[in-house]
Amino acid sequence: MARHPFAPKAGRGAGNRNRIYAGLALFVIAVAIVIIYGPFGNNKDKNIEPAPPPDANEGVVFNADENLTADENSNHPGDNVGGDTNVIADNNVAEINVAILPEPLTQVQVKPGPLETVAAPVVEPNPEAAELIAKATALISEAPSKIIEARDRLNEVMRIPMSVQQRAFVKDQLSKLADKWLFSRTVFPGDELCESYRVKSGDQLRIIGERYKVPYEIIMQINNIRVAQNLQAGETIKVVNGPFHAKVYRSTFTMDVYLQNTFVRSFSVGLGKAESETPMGLWRVKPGGKLVRPPWYDKVANRTYHPEDPDYPLGSRWIALEGLTEAARDRIGFAIHGTKEPEQIGSAGSRGCIRMHNGDAILVYDLLTPTFSQVEVAD
Repeated sequence: MARHPFAPKAGRGAGNRNRIYAGLALFVIAVAIVIIYGPFGNNKDKNIEPAPPPDANEGVVFNADENLTADENSNHPGDNVGGDTNVIADNNVAEINVAILPEPLTQVQVKPGPLETVAAPVVEPNPEAAELIAKATALISEAPSKIIEARDRLNEVMRIPMSVQQRAFVKDQLSKLADKWLFSRTVFPGDELCESYRVKSGDQLRIIGERYKVPYEIIMQINNIRVAQNLQAGETIKVVNGPFHAKVYRSTFTMDVYLQNTFVRSFSVGLGKAESETPMGLWRVKPGGKLVRPPWYDKVANRTYHPEDPDYPLGSRWIALEGLTEAARDRIGFAIHGTKEPEQIGSAGSRGCIRMHNGDAILVYDLLTPTFSQVEVAD
């Protein structure tokens, strides 16, 4: 917890009092600016961190290639160990090449970031955070060239204690900035997360995506490439330096997605009910585990569901997970997937899987990379 920078101390002279008054004045100005940009006093429930996700039919929703193929060693009957579903993979599909298995996130050689250092919320607004937020949001209105600086400053603020309302405001601002620096064709100066790439003869989008540790679908979407085979040698496209990661909070039923360690967006999720809670710990996206509307065998009902069935429960996408640490260690059969019951999002109703609105599941599917993308489940 940062110390209050303006706490007066006894025994100081007039000079100290002047500094105190000046500090208080600065604090008032900073808070006023932040209040103008985003009210922090409207949320009555201070125990829930509000970070409303985009509606499944609004905002940036990417439609992945429905012909996506999967490794024949994906989830199959018998893989399920306490998870939500048994997914039946199509054995007549092309093989996806996967990279070497990385070490768990705590050992991966990446810069430390919010996935491990996000501070817990406090009840009262943090004046230090208020001042930093005010300075960062001022940059947004100065010029487009300041977007990356504003993003990085706001992302740094995520590491210090602040109120629930302040954190919600920071996340909202970072989400809006992501629409510009990430989900568009523009590459901003000084951005280490995105860059321009000149296509070489023989390049394929899938191979480019593997090189940058992101799904090829996100490269297609941000460059408005409708058919992967239409990639032309000599053209310049925008690429993203991955991988993406996610952190799920069981207490608030939210999922925060990061590019490396930079916050991108929050989503509302459904989690496991009391007798089959979603296990806490670190997971990774299973190699070959990303599937588009796969068949599903329900061992409880002894029935196989197919995507054309009107009561097919898995929604738009399936992202299989493998447990790495804590209660998640060595657990399989769990996944992030869509749902036919959107009313259960934001509550505990699954058999342990992480459920999402179908539009959100498509977007997350387009961001997470097998082997490299990791999902942390915390309270």
